[in-house]
Amino acid sequence: MKELKDYVRTIPDFPQPGVMFRDITTVFQDPDGMKLAIDTMQDLIKDVDFDVIVAAEARGFIYAAAFAYNLHKPLVLVRKKGKLPWKTISEEYDLEYGKATLEIHQDAIKPGQKCLVVDDLLATGGTIKATIRLCERLGGVVTGVLVMTELPALGGKDKLEAEGYKVFSPLVFDGE
Repeated sequence: MKELKDYVRTIPDFPQPGVMFRDITTVFQDPDGMKLAIDTMQDLIKDVDFDVIVAAEARGFIYAAAFAYNLHKPLVLVRKKGKLPWKTISEEYDLEYGKATLEIHQDAIKPGQKCLVVDDLLATGGTIKATIRLCERLGGVVTGVLVMTELPALGGKDKLEAEGYKVFSPLVFDGE
């Protein structure tokens, strides 16, 4: 049986020389890979207490939708600036290669709701930290962060854990 890592394609020197890009689209293209990813990730959060799943655009939506369906939990979408149709709050953050802005509907999270933040990748932590800030600005309490892939050399997990957030990831690419 294949391991989760076997379903991920590595592309050297993308988007710039020296970067080893971890392409997870190959996980989604294989039904066994997709099932293994969802089942493995969902198992990691079986003891996490949360009311709502908050997903970062775009690949985070794929995982989060499956968890929301399987666990019968509400799903909140955090989108790139200008993509949500109603009143929003926004958060600017640094990417590995620039800056971006994320938004969430003002009524998406109720004060005191426990939030599980879901995304595909944790690198420097910029996207996830912006998503956490949006949750907290609406009064949510982040009880966990779940990602499929972690790149520890870029320090995102260490930063988040230093601030007290629990991070779960089944797949770690450490200098490979």
